[in-house]
Amino acid sequence: MFTEFYYFLRRHGLRPSTQEWMGLLEAVHLGLAHESMAGFYELCRCLLVKKESQFDLFDQCFAAYFRGAEAPTRLKDELSEWLKHAKLPRELSAEERAALQALSLDELRQKFLERMEEQKERHDGGSKWIGTGGSSPFGHSGTHPTGIRVGGDSRSKSAMQVAEERRFRGLRSDVTLDTRQLTLALKSLRQLTRGEGPQELSLEDSIAATAKNAGDIELVWRPTRKNTVKLLLLMDVGGSMTVHSRLCDQLFSAAHSLNHFKEFRSYAFHNCPYDDLYDSHHPSESIATLDVLKEVDSSWHLLIVGDAMMNPYELTAPGGAINYYQHNAEAGIVWLQRLRERLPRSAWLNPEPPQAWRMTTSVQIVQKIFPTMFQLSIDGLRDAISSLKKV
Repeated sequence: MFTEFYYFLRRHGLRPSTQEWMGLLEAVHLGLAHESMAGFYELCRCLLVKKESQFDLFDQCFAAYFRGAEAPTRLKDELSEWLKHAKLPRELSAEERAALQALSLDELRQKFLERMEEQKERHDGGSKWIGTGGSSPFGHSGTHPTGIRVGGDSRSKSAMQVAEERRFRGLRSDVTLDTRQLTLALKSLRQLTRGEGPQELSLEDSIAATAKNAGDIELVWRPTRKNTVKLLLLMDVGGSMTVHSRLCDQLFSAAHSLNHFKEFRSYAFHNCPYDDLYDSHHPSESIATLDVLKEVDSSWHLLIVGDAMMNPYELTAPGGAINYYQHNAEAGIVWLQRLRERLPRSAWLNPEPPQAWRMTTSVQIVQKIFPTMFQLSIDGLRDAISSLKKV
């Protein structure tokens, strides 16, 4: 069973042992692949790949070997039963679409709550033009033009899509961005100056003075050099950033562990900073963005980490925050402009590859405010820090 796949992996640099392969076959026999290609992919990666640095190679091998493979025809009993009575959702008429577009955000919220309250049974799209799914603008996995999302899971992709995405490319050993590298890169941001405070022995000056004295030792003392850099770190969390959480955790750990900064503060946001930011250590605690801006000035450096991928409405319109309970009175773009004006020494780190930026409207909008956008990679972080030091 899949014996050729075993040899295919070995020919391309992965070395699963015979025991590991037999363990995979036993797991498949026990139904742990859940009768799906996606389950089989997860099972293979779990049992056959020994190191994180080999995940990307495994994805390439899996995609190459199984490209064109069909999904299993056997479905779960519950799904089969549901499909026996499935109904196609109806299309909205031109009049219904026009009426929907005419509603304000508050009216849409109220309609949404009313339909959710009414829905008590099986749903196949609803007969009302504003329902809770199907043809409704609030449909499962749907996104209304206003930016309201209800349900759905962006991770529901096929095994081939996941493998071909090569999400683990950044974990390869030849391009790994680990905490140590992040720490070294952030250290290059330091600006050492001598000021008042404790004295330290200057070895070079002492040698020079001793030489001038024909060998009579003279010790020269200088004030300790201290880093004068003040850093504000803002990080997007949740949603599409979830897949980058490990990398963001490493960056936060690297920045937080450095005691070289004169001052360091970090806050979290979702998609876009609005009128409130959240404590990185206590996400349930918020602080007004205006208060943060009052406590910093142009001498601070700003690093924003986020993929900037969102509905453009979240940037351009008041009330566009994706958080249903957050009603931002001012558009997200206003807050980004305030951050940029207050902290001109700023850079944006985007974990997504640059080729994806050109295809995303929201990223292009953010780049107009933060042209100093770099990929969150080894070279990208170095370039970002170089740009901060030039301002």
